[in-house]
Amino acid sequence: MINKVILVGNVGLDPEVRTLETGVKVARVRLATTERIFNRQTNETTEHTEWHTITLWRGLAEVVDKFVRKGSQLYIEGRLRSREWERDGQKHYATEVVADDMKLLGKRSDYGTEGGYQQSAPQAYAQPAPQPYRQAQPTPQPVAQPAPTPQPVAPMNDDPDDLPF
Repeated sequence: MINKVILVGNVGLDPEVRTLETGVKVARVRLATTERIFNRQTNETTEHTEWHTITLWRGLAEVVDKFVRKGSQLYIEGRLRSREWERDGQKHYATEVVADDMKLLGKRSDYGTEGGYQQSAPQAYAQPAPQPYRQAQPTPQPVAQPAPTPQPVAPMNDDPDDLPF
């Protein structure tokens, strides 16, 4: 069975970060994703915003605590988790995304200087991994084939509406 969620959105509130009695850090982030729908008959565009609750544990929670603020743009990969509890005799239900991977998107200046975000800081953070963060390893090239020639790369556009998918 597959339970996988991929979201790209903006943080709506400053994250809630707690440290449990065991010393494990957990962060909760409210992420907004907005879908633009164009109606050809009326020639109007409408927007539909969906709010998601994201839970991040351990190393990811550390990164959220240091770098993520209201307005930050994030890429989240994770899985859906439903919970139910009872309070005052009334049942409550919640569905959230438990993050396995997070990437900080947008400009580096969006993350401010508070917390020491530097040019050399890695952009991708994932868990679980033996180290606090899983970093991509280069794929070995077969010896019999020549290495591909690098292609010129077009300059990045900072417009989030101009995504390639």
